[in-house]
Amino acid sequence: MLQGRYETVTMLRNGEQLILAVVLPLLAMVGLTVTPLLDGYGASRINVAVPGILALCAMSTAFTGQGISTGFDRRYGVLRFLSTTPLGRTGLIAGKVLAVLAVLSLQVLVVTAVALTLGWQPDPQGWAPALALLVLGAAAFTALGLLVAGTVRPEATLAITNLLWILLGALGGIVIPAEKLPALLQSIVQFLPSGALGEGMRDAFLSGSVNPVSVLVLLLWTAIAGGAATRWFKWN
Repeated sequence: MLQGRYETVTMLRNGEQLILAVVLPLLAMVGLTVTPLLDGYGASRINVAVPGILALCAMSTAFTGQGISTGFDRRYGVLRFLSTTPLGRTGLIAGKVLAVLAVLSLQVLVVTAVALTLGWQPDPQGWAPALALLVLGAAAFTALGLLVAGTVRPEATLAITNLLWILLGALGGIVIPAEKLPALLQSIVQFLPSGALGEGMRDAFLSGSVNPVSVLVLLLWTAIAGGAATRWFKWN
């Protein structure tokens, strides 16, 4: 719990991470509502856009934000210091997951407030499955971010996480539905954590339903990436 509080305060004090976590998703949401990119998928652009934007928030905070901050904590010796405490790898991962969930809660509040002013009308029955999916998605992306940050150099972590954020955001099914992507990608993105989270969020808010495939894919990514991060994470 204490580690989670420390991680949360650190994230909220980092202006660059807040831009990635809040400003860019909001800009993407506005952009999707004023362009015809999502036309033909749902009744209104904003209704289709918001679930993907909330999923993007989870990926921004859990994967890119945590990956970069953890990578540079390794470089500056912060993690080496923590390795001398009873925290351990599991405690570090748990603390970061708690921090991600705290920041993600703030993101959901901000995005929801802005989206409602733009005319968003989510299915009321979709809130429970959507929030559960966001928690599961945050866990999966946190584990992936820590796996990258704990096994490669900080400079490589910066490059990998930013590159994957762009690729998954544009072509990973998280913001743009798989049906709108090239045929070659449609059969792939459903097995990616980005595609699973984006599709699951849209099913929840557009029809109030639970997508069991999305849940299974996210559980598998969480288990595999979490186990790998716990096994191979390097403190320095």
